[in-house]
Amino acid sequence: MPETQRAGGPQGAVELKLDLRSPLQSAEKLQDKDSSFLEGSASELPVLEKTKGITAFQALIHLVKCNMGTGILGLPLAVKNAGLLTGPLSLLAMGFVACHCMHILVRCAQHFCHRLNKPFMDYGDTVMHGLEASPSTWLQDHAHWGRHMVTFFLVFTQMGFCCVYIVFLADNLKQVVEAMNGTTISCHNNETVIPMPTMDSRLYMLAFLPFLMLLVLIRNLRIMSILSMLANISMLVSLIIISQYIAQDIPDPSQLPLTTSWETYSLFFGTAIFSFESIGLVLPLENKMKDTRRFPAILSLGMSIITALYIVISVLGYLRFQNDIKASITLNLPNCWLYQSVKLLYITGILCSYALQFYVPAEIVIPLAVSRVSKRWALLLDLSVRFTMVSLTCVLAILIPRLDLVLALMGSVSSSALALIIPPLLEITTYYSEGMSPLAIAKDVLISILGFVGFVVGTYQALDELIQPGHPATFSNSTTFI
Repeated sequence: MPETQRAGGPQGAVELKLDLRSPLQSAEKLQDKDSSFLEGSASELPVLEKTKGITAFQALIHLVKCNMGTGILGLPLAVKNAGLLTGPLSLLAMGFVACHCMHILVRCAQHFCHRLNKPFMDYGDTVMHGLEASPSTWLQDHAHWGRHMVTFFLVFTQMGFCCVYIVFLADNLKQVVEAMNGTTISCHNNETVIPMPTMDSRLYMLAFLPFLMLLVLIRNLRIMSILSMLANISMLVSLIIISQYIAQDIPDPSQLPLTTSWETYSLFFGTAIFSFESIGLVLPLENKMKDTRRFPAILSLGMSIITALYIVISVLGYLRFQNDIKASITLNLPNCWLYQSVKLLYITGILCSYALQFYVPAEIVIPLAVSRVSKRWALLLDLSVRFTMVSLTCVLAILIPRLDLVLALMGSVSSSALALIIPPLLEITTYYSEGMSPLAIAKDVLISILGFVGFVVGTYQALDELIQPGHPATFSNSTTFI
């Protein structure tokens, strides 16, 4: 087992870039680079406690935040598409499977850390070494393809979420401003409000750009945990406000269907599966913890909290509004300042969340660019690439029509692959030569099939919406698009 050394040694334990590095850079090269934002080693073997890094509580905050996005606002409509009984049970099952796949990824990464005597292992490297350990000669020869594929999926998925966050910020602020004149103090009457036209939502997107550029300058997960805490508090308060309203005067639910047809269930599946998308940040969080032995418990606790929140909000929202439930539950709330504050709180939470979603693709792309220049230009190039990537997400959000459906189409491929298809197959390739029970193999194959079904269903749903425009958007990480 390698002993921890100070930064600057040939095998210094200070990881000088994020665990999700460029696939073209070796771990040894990155360890020799100096950086001001990483202050702890990467994931050491489980018995090693780091003197610096994020605490278990900070890891829990990040884990909850990267799951609790805007997707929870659309889950009541998803439950309507699945049925009052089938919906919550499906959410519970999907939360369990997603958590299990995250545990598989962490366990495989730690396995190769032990075997290869490495201090850390990112998602792409873990998949590459898993393919090299497979009994198939063809997979061994093309193992580097697996790393490149995972890297592409991670960058695309996280950048896609950043684009959707910008659209969410602009549209919700626009809705609040347009309804401001008709917003009242009393929440007893939910009268229809005629919005006052304001500037185009694309101008709101540009207005957020300077703030986003400042946020992405934060590159330390310990400092970023403050933003995650603020985002969690904002979203938690808004969910409490929503919950206290939807828990009142719930109509008789006896007429609500317990289950629905497979056609409408596919809409639920496509929405819900993306709500559990945080696997891209699992290894970065585990690698930055002071004591990685506590991470499995933190992972289980965080996913349990998220799953419980999803079920409670989705069921209460469907019970309260029944067939009148909107694509985003905020659209069912009265137009008074108390409930308009829900949108403002969510705007604050999503604004703080942007930096965390941006963290993964930035630390994949930037080290690759910086490695090609001298240290003299490293900082300038780092900032240039960082600002360019932020501007790219804003430009895509402005230029691409029906961005929600385009991202749903591509995200159904990358998200399903990252969260459900790859981890169980990785477990098979990693442990098959060491002996796996037929039951474990069957379990992994079944989960991968489930992920593939999610890919097919999500692709079909997005294509159907693109071919037949005018349907309401139901992308899980966005609200209603005007």
